[in-house]
Amino acid sequence: MSNTDIERELYKRAAELIERRYPTGWGGAAVVRTENGKFYTSVSIECANASAALCIETGAMLEAHKFNERVTHCLCLVRDDESSSFRILSPCGICQERLRFWGDDVQCAVTTEDDSPVFVSLGELQPYHWTKAYPEDLLERFGG
Repeated sequence: MSNTDIERELYKRAAELIERRYPTGWGGAAVVRTENGKFYTSVSIECANASAALCIETGAMLEAHKFNERVTHCLCLVRDDESSSFRILSPCGICQERLRFWGDDVQCAVTTEDDSPVFVSLGELQPYHWTKAYPEDLLERFGG
């Protein structure tokens, strides 16, 4: 599967999950792809206390981690309501830290002005990441 095919598949799966899970109103879904070619999806948890909420991507990342699979791609998609177009959300700083577990070559979908799907490596997204201050062998025991 080419990178372009993977990116299209991520977008398709996220859009389908939003339409199925949130037929009306706001909707958001995330998809990660692993080195083994598997796709894991997730939605955000709805809770009364916003401080207990998690990012949309968290569940999909945890599924990959549960099966000890290396994440290669990540996409988060949202829409305001059923008549709105989809928008890609770049991973927030916390999700970037979570994705760093699998290295700085993870391909992340990022927000663009025209909502077109664009993927960049985590290293491009974070060129000055704090891990550059430490030797690689020290960080390897933490996954990345």
